[in-house]
Amino acid sequence: MIRATGEHYELTRDTPRGRAHAVITQVAAGILRYRVGDIDLTEPNDAGAMLPARIGTVMAPWANRIRDGRWTLHGRTQQLALTEPERGNALHGLLSHTEYRVLDRAPTSLCLGATIFPQPGYPFLVETAVRYQLLETGGLMVTHSVVNRSLNGAPVALGAHPFLRFGETPVEELIVQVDASLHSDVDDRGNYVLEHPVDGTEYDLRAGIRVGARRLDDCWSGLRLSGGRFRHTLSAADGSQVQLWADQNFPYVHVFLSRTGPQTAIAIEPMTAGLDALNTGQGLRWLRPGEAWALRWGISFQKGRRAVTT
Repeated sequence: MIRATGEHYELTRDTPRGRAHAVITQVAAGILRYRVGDIDLTEPNDAGAMLPARIGTVMAPWANRIRDGRWTLHGRTQQLALTEPERGNALHGLLSHTEYRVLDRAPTSLCLGATIFPQPGYPFLVETAVRYQLLETGGLMVTHSVVNRSLNGAPVALGAHPFLRFGETPVEELIVQVDASLHSDVDDRGNYVLEHPVDGTEYDLRAGIRVGARRLDDCWSGLRLSGGRFRHTLSAADGSQVQLWADQNFPYVHVFLSRTGPQTAIAIEPMTAGLDALNTGQGLRWLRPGEAWALRWGISFQKGRRAVTT
């Protein structure tokens, strides 16, 4: 049977916290499921249908939105396909429906690769790869690599779209914490307007806020490093916690609350660049011909008061 998300690749590992299990899709390299023992740490999608809201997928060569799908390259207007037609934007890059190839596979790890070929709006040849690895602690580590195979410099940004949870705890009861000092304001189409300090505003998530009935589809920057990583958390009342960490290549984070399905889901999305990066240039990286870029993020958790680190 051919699934809408292609083949499904299972990873397993016995850990002190129980058996870790992840399911990764061939299409978009998405996370269908990640759990340790009986605790789901990402939103499960066992049906394997088309990934809702790009659940768990890789976003490249840009993350988030490009206004009107237009940007300028060396004085020439580039027009990308409008993949968010209701808002007139190009959304989340060019890999959301791409079939990845297996580069390396083991019981506890998987490396998938996909090529971004030159096309209207993005005339560059870029190789990408993503490795998912279950760690001894039960954590999940994700390593991306990007290589510019073009004859000229290529602009690249990257992000990921995992929806997190902690077992059966309703998302509305969780505390979301983002240690960021700047928030990006957007217009009614979700496009970047300006950044402003979070002090004294509803966007100050440094101490954490209960999800409750809030609506979030917001980007933050000015992130604070802790132990060489950016750390964003969802916490339950008993101290249970799932944490998304990212290395210094991810100085932006987007938090998105989806209330369109049978239950509320929350995505915490590490991003290397800000909103509309091909136009603003914020965080955009230009890779020289042949230049490679490696970057990493992951998910860790703790149950009750007992910490599990990666």
